[in-house]
Formats: sequence, C-alpha cells, structure tokens
Amino acid sequence: MRMASFALCGFLASAAPPSYAANSLCGNLIAVVRAQSGNAEAVFIHSFAPGDFEAQLPLGLASTAFTYDNAAAAIALIACDDPADALRIGRALSLASRSDRLFHDGRIRNAYRAGPVADKTPMPPRWWDGTRNVWSEDWYQDGSYTGNAAWAALALLNLYQATHDVGFRDDAARLIDWVAASTVCGRFFCGGYAGFDDRQIRLPWISTEHNVDVAAAAGWLARSGAGTRYIKVAEQAREVLNIAFLGDHFAIGVTQDGRPAAPEQFVLDVQLWPWTALPDAPSDWRKGLAFAEEHLAVGGGFDFNSDRDGVWVEGTGQAALAYRIVGNMARSTELVKGFAADVTPGGLLNAARGVQVLTTGISSGTSPDAPPIVYHRRPQLAATAWAILAERGFNPFTGSLVK
Repeated sequence: MRMASFALCGFLASAAPPSYAANSLCGNLIAVVRAQSGNAEAVFIHSFAPGDFEAQLPLGLASTAFTYDNAAAAIALIACDDPADALRIGRALSLASRSDRLFHDGRIRNAYRAGPVADKTPMPPRWWDGTRNVWSEDWYQDGSYTGNAAWAALALLNLYQATHDVGFRDDAARLIDWVAASTVCGRFFCGGYAGFDDRQIRLPWISTEHNVDVAAAAGWLARSGAGTRYIKVAEQAREVLNIAFLGDHFAIGVTQDGRPAAPEQFVLDVQLWPWTALPDAPSDWRKGLAFAEEHLAVGGGFDFNSDRDGVWVEGTGQAALAYRIVGNMARSTELVKGFAADVTPGGLLNAARGVQVLTTGISSGTSPDAPPIVYHRRPQLAATAWAILAERGFNPFTGSLVK
C-alpha cells in the first residue's frame, strides 16, 4: 500500500501548482511552505517568525514547529487546492506518528524541530543555552497533549480524503488509539502528558476543546470504515461536551466527577468548535456563537477570553468560519476582510491585533505558579491557516466545504 501511495504522491507533486496572487492568503502560505521545504518530501514548518518588535525569536521558539499549527496548515493547503504541499507536512506528521525517540505507544509530540525531515525519527525542538552551556528542550514541547494528537489525526484524515491513501487513515487511527488507551481517566479523556522523556507527568484536567477534537477525529474514523471501536471513543469524548454545555455557552472543561469546570471562564474556541466539528451536534449548541459575540467580540474580531484586551487572529478565523456555517455571510465576510490588517511582509498573519501581548487567562502548566499562555504580535502559522479556512469556507473537522 505504501508503494501505491508513493506513486500517487508523485502524481500530485507533478500536477500543475495552484495559481494564487502573491498577496493572497493561499499564495502567502504556499510560498512560506515552499521556502522552508526546498526539495524535501517531508517537512515541519516554523510556527512563528520574528515580530516587528524583535530581531529574532526567543530561543524556545526559534526552531519550533508545533504539531497543531502544522496540522492546521496542512488542512489549509488542502483548502487551497494544493495537496502537493499539504503532503509535505502530512508526511512529517505521519512519520512522527510512527516513530519516537523513546516511546513506542503511538503518541505524537506537541512540537518538532522545524525544517525538512530527513531522519527516520523526527526530534523535538532544542536550542543551545549559552548561560548554562547545555542543550535545552521545553517541557511542553516534549509532551503529548490529547488535543494535539487529535489535530494531527484530523490533518491525516483530510489527507486520506484528498489522496485516498489508506496509510494516512491508519496513522490517524494509531493516534486516536493512543488517546483511547493512554489518556482515558474514568469516563473522560484527560489532557495527556507533559514533561521531559524521563519524567513525564499525566495531566489530570479534562478539556472541552480536546474532547471536541477527539470526538471529531474518532467519528471520522468510524465513518471511514476504520473500525467500530471508534464509535465508542467518539461517544466517550462527546459526553464531555454534553456536560460542558450550560444552555447558552460551553464551560472550558469538566471535573473528574463530571461537573462543568470554571463555568465563569469564557474561552472562544470552545463556544464554536463543538457544533462546527460534529455533523449531528444539537442545534442549541450554536447558541455559543451568539454568546461569543456578546462576551468575546472586540475591535473587529474576537478575543481569546472575556477581558477583551485585543484581537486573537486565529480565533477570529474560527469565528468567521462559524458564521459562514450558520449562513451569516455578511458577518463572516466582515471578519475575513479584517485579516488584511494582520498580513506581515513575510506573508503570515500576526497572532494578535491591537496589542503586542494578548492574554488568555490560561496557565501553561499544572501548578499555580506556571507561566500564563500569551500570544505576541508576531507572524503565526496557525493564524494564517485559520484565516484561509474561513476565507475558503473549509471545515477542518469534516473535510468539507461549507455550502
């Protein structure tokens, strides 16, 4: 089957490239991917580029290709009718899903070293710490989060649909099998694992977003004939969504004993993804969009959370696609037009608009003193990918164009 897939990939690579203006969102993303790929068949793309406020990226980001960002970019390239470049990222994700430097249980890391993948085992990012004179890695990047594994599976499923290469579906199935076997906690799926190889810890929290991702990928696998076991996995993840829905919005997660977690903490993506991701989602779940408009809209876009300190460009792309799904093309088009303000000279869109540092209200760790997650106003792969998905009307959770 792999030999057949290589022949198909060669056909796609030799097909006429899509024609986009250099200043179009698709054209910009394609140019970035090709500049970083060279002649490589498999590549991870840098998640960030230096912002206009810095000469270079922080060491912890300079060589980093986040798995989620690359998965979103691969799907966006498919939306751009460019499967050949999507395959470059897809092959890297596929290889990472089958090979790890230590673990042999089917997991995928949260991040890998950006650039062509020439080795059999993709490696996590690392950098030289001149202060301590050691090679350093990051505890989050080395980890394996449930949602990131599911997004890698979604990218591979989109590639399976685009190429009919069953190998991509098999690799997606392996990732969801890992989720089902290794992240389950009671009735739900927990956050995954964080930490360095020799001392990884299991994350006990239960994320609405992560379970949306798992439900979408598992449901797709079940529909594709990968196995009836994925029906149960999808149902198990969906139970989190049923609990998290509070009548007009979604909680950020649930507790171990099955109650909504932090219902006062409003986060954009969990208001949108449950009903955009699942074809049979209850119509009431769409109330999350009106809730987001009331509590999270700001400055021609949407914030990550309800402090409204700036525009989260990636999330604004998610909202623009959501409006298109419900048939409000006027609002969707308005949001998409706003992306013109975010395009940088290198082609990617900035992660934040209207502020240099966008807060999220979420911690990056499991302890109270862990640093918060923030988005700087620097070019970001995921923000560009979601803007394209909105502009093209392509649902990454189902691999379908919005009618």
